[in-house]
Formats: sequence, structure tokens, C-alpha cells
Amino acid sequence: MPQWRHPASRDNFQLLKNMITDPIADMLTRIRNAQAVKKLEVLIPFSILKFEIAKILKHEDYIAEFEKIEEDKFPQLKIILKYNENKASAISNIKRISKPGRRIYVSKNKIPRVLNNLGLVIISTSQGLMTGNEAKRKGVGGEVLCEIW
Repeated sequence: MPQWRHPASRDNFQLLKNMITDPIADMLTRIRNAQAVKKLEVLIPFSILKFEIAKILKHEDYIAEFEKIEEDKFPQLKIILKYNENKASAISNIKRISKPGRRIYVSKNKIPRVLNNLGLVIISTSQGLMTGNEAKRKGVGGEVLCEIW
């Protein structure tokens, strides 16, 4: 007869440790933590959504570079962070807006501005991920994923 084990036993800990409930928040937190300790790069578990967010951050000049790495069994997204001459990060703040427990959707007329357009908001629309300004130009609304300044 098999012995009963608590769900949080040592054997199950590895499985629980690898499960992430909000992968976007995890990505943003890893970037925020890496910049807090002045790391040059950060590795994040790969997904297409995270890759698209990194593409927007690169296009808007918040990160230096990014690439997909497939060395191990699981692919990784390598993000090279950007700093200025005074070693200040290009990203002052990065914040998750829509969360799994509380989704935030906006129409094309209600797209938020971040710091009077000094920052940007990333929106998931029916036409893909894009910045708030791009969504306004195209006349689409969607889910507000995060804001960066």
C-alpha cells in the first residue's frame, strides 16, 4: 500500500518550484531585480509572449539586446540590460497592470498615458502586442499588460 505524502513534500517541491502562475510578472520581476543589482544580463524561461515584450522593449530603447537561447532542454530568453554612463538603468520602473486575478481591458479611447507619454504601456490586442501609442494609431483596444518608464 503506497504511503501518503503531503503535497508540499520534498519530492513535489521541485515540481511546485517550476510552476509560475503569472509568467509576465515573473519576467518583469526578474528584469527589475537584475537592474537593482546592476547585472548586465538576465535569463528568463522562453515564451513567444515574453519574446514579443522583449521586442517592444528593444524597439523603444529600454533594453540593449535580447535573444533566444536553446542550450538546455528548456529554451531561455537572454535579455541584455541597458545602462547610461552614470550606471543608471534605462528602465526607472516596470509595473504589471493586468493580473490573472484582475484583468484590465481598455477601449481605443481609454488607453492610458504613462508619465505624460514619457513612458509606455504595452497592450495585448487582437492584432498582437503593441505599445499604447501604436494601438491608438491603429484604433484598437485590448488588455493592458504593463507600463514602463
